[in-house]
Amino acid sequence: MDDLVAAARAARLKAHAPYSKFLVGAAVRDERGRVFGGCNVENAAYPQGWCAETSAIAALVMAGGRKITEVAVVGDGLVTPCGGCRQKIREFASPDVKIHVCGEDGAIRRSFTLDELLPFSFGPEHLR
Repeated sequence: MDDLVAAARAARLKAHAPYSKFLVGAAVRDERGRVFGGCNVENAAYPQGWCAETSAIAALVMAGGRKITEVAVVGDGLVTPCGGCRQKIREFASPDVKIHVCGEDGAIRRSFTLDELLPFSFGPEHLR
């Protein structure tokens, strides 16, 4: 798991957060064990920005990944994925996937399953 947290920490340092100064990094592991990092990117028109988890998922998809097997989020405090990101993670992850929430130093503050953060979720299997 060290590689996952390290990727999230490195991504956090690249965040574009000139307005809030709230830097977040995330990393996801795919079905082949590859790790993809992402950071939050703010925009002067606030709703147009995106979260670190979204960036990491986009990198996974661009590399041909189709499944998330583990997630790490790094921020100042106990920073869990927002509701929208929980649903985006759900698109690629099963309810038992672990999401590790880490401080800026990389220490895991708490680990959750996706099901704990997004109970009774709606996923791709509902459309089959």
